[in-house]
Amino acid sequence: MYILLVKQFFRLKTVWLAFGILLIMGVLSVSTGKQFLSQKKAAITKTITLQKKHLVKQQQYHKDDIGLLSYYLKFSFINPVSPLAGISIGQSDLNTHIQYVSIVGLEAQKHNTDLVNPMKQQVGNLDVSFLIIFLFPLVIIALSFNVLSNEQENGTWKMVTIHTKSSFSFLLIKLSIPFIFIFIVLVLLLLASQMALNIPFKVRFFYMVIMSFLYVLFWFSLCFFVILLRKSSNTNAIILLTSWLLLAVFTPVFTSNYINNKFSIDDAFTMVIKQRDAYHKKWDTDKKETLEQFYKHYPALRKYGFKTEGFSWLWYYAMQQMGDDNSRLEREALYGKIKKRERLSRQIAQFFPPLQMQLSFNQVAKTSLSNHIDFLNATTKFHEEIRLDLYPKIFEDQHPSKVNFEKYKPAFFKAETNFSLVKNMFSMLIITLILIGYGVFKNRNYFN
Repeated sequence: MYILLVKQFFRLKTVWLAFGILLIMGVLSVSTGKQFLSQKKAAITKTITLQKKHLVKQQQYHKDDIGLLSYYLKFSFINPVSPLAGISIGQSDLNTHIQYVSIVGLEAQKHNTDLVNPMKQQVGNLDVSFLIIFLFPLVIIALSFNVLSNEQENGTWKMVTIHTKSSFSFLLIKLSIPFIFIFIVLVLLLLASQMALNIPFKVRFFYMVIMSFLYVLFWFSLCFFVILLRKSSNTNAIILLTSWLLLAVFTPVFTSNYINNKFSIDDAFTMVIKQRDAYHKKWDTDKKETLEQFYKHYPALRKYGFKTEGFSWLWYYAMQQMGDDNSRLEREALYGKIKKRERLSRQIAQFFPPLQMQLSFNQVAKTSLSNHIDFLNATTKFHEEIRLDLYPKIFEDQHPSKVNFEKYKPAFFKAETNFSLVKNMFSMLIITLILIGYGVFKNRNYFN
C-alpha cells in the first residue's frame, strides 16, 4: 500500500512543480551566498595589501613630521565573515565588516559604510535562510493541505476506514510521504550549501541543520493540526495560507514597528552632532582647558605638560579626543538601545517560529545587529590601543625613521557567541508538540 501511495504522490503535477521551484531557488540562493562571501573575502585581501602600500607611501610623503604622518595614517580592523554567513546573510550586507580608521576622532569614522547599490539593498538577498523560512512552508502547505479532505471529497475515506486496520495510521502514512520528500530536499539543499560555501562540519553548522529540521517539523505539525479539523480542502488552504501570512510576513513587520516606536534611536543623530560640535568648539576654547580634559582621560600623559603657545600636535590630538569623549554617553545610549531592541525581538520571537528562526540563524552565522555592535565596540578598543602607542611618539616628536611602522598590520575581530540551541528552539518544539497533541486528542474518537 505504501508503494502505491508513493507512486500516487509522485504522479501529482504539484509535486514536480514544487521540486522544480525548490531546485531553481536553491541554486540561486546558494550562488547568492557564494557571491556574497567572495566579495567579502576579496575586500579583506585587498585591505591587507593596501595597508602595506599605504604605510609605505605615507612615510615617503611625510618623512620628517610624525604628527602629520600619524594624521594621514589609517589602520585596518576587520570582522572576518563566517562561511555560515552565506546561508544567512542577515544585516551584514548593510553593515561594513572593515573599519579603516585614523587616530583622529573615531565616531565620525566608525559608521562609514561600503558603497552599495541602494536598489539592491531594498530588494534584499535570496539566501538559503530565506528559502527555508519563507518558501519551504508554502511547499509544505501545497503538498499536505488536502491529505485527508481529498479522500473525503472523493468519497474514498469510507473505504479506507473499512479496509484498513487503522484509518489514523493510514493518514500518518500518507502524510509521511511529503514529510520525507521535504526532508530529503532540505538535506540536499544544506549539503549543497556546505560544499559550495566551504562550510566546515562544526557545531554551528549542525545547529543550523537541527533548527531547519525543527522548523520544517513545526510547519508539518501545523498542517497536521489543520487537517484534523476535518474541513474542506479550500478551507484548509485558506487557514494555512493565512497562518503563513501572519507568522512569516505580518508578525515581523508589526514587531519591527512596535520595537522601533518603543526604542527610538534619536541618540544616533545626537551623537554625531555632539561629536562634531565638541571638536569644532575646541578651536575657540582655551587650550589649557582642552588639555586638562585630555589628561583626565589619559593621566599617564600629563608629563607632556601644557603647550598653549602656537600650534602643537599635543593640543590638536587632545581636541580630537574631546569630540569622542563628549559624545560617549550618547554612543553608549545608542548601542544600549540597539541591544534592547534585539533582546525584545528574541522575547517576542519565542511565540513566532519564522521570526525565531531568522534571529537564530543570524546569531549562529554572526550576521546579527548585536554582532555588528560588538564589532564597533571592539573597534573603539582597537583605536584606543593605536592612539596610546602613537601619542608618546608624537608628543616627544620622534623622527618617523625611528618608528617601526611595519608592526601596524590589519587586526581581526574575534566574535564571541553565547548561542544556546535548547534555549532558542525550546519554545518552537513545545508549540509543535501542542499542535500535534491537541489535534490527536480532539480526534481520538473519530479514527479507528
